[in-house]
Amino acid sequence: MPVVLDAVKLLPDRGTVVVVSHGGTIRMAIGRLLGLDPANWEALGGLSNCCWSVLGEGARGWRLLEHNAGTLPEPVIGDDT
Repeated sequence: MPVVLDAVKLLPDRGTVVVVSHGGTIRMAIGRLLGLDPANWEALGGLSNCCWSVLGEGARGWRLLEHNAGTLPEPVIGDDT
């Protein structure tokens, strides 16, 4: 968790940090950033494979903007179909 906060401190304005990990670790990090009691971390729900969450830092702390977001690739339709 400290490594995430250290990376955020090094960001330029409007920069982005990408953290890749297992779902349980991500849920713990999100819960800690949001200041949730560990007993409530399960309320976030698990992450599906290849999905992500988006957090933003506001005036009153971190906010969960998206959770378990993901899209499937769009099929490529060419002239030969």
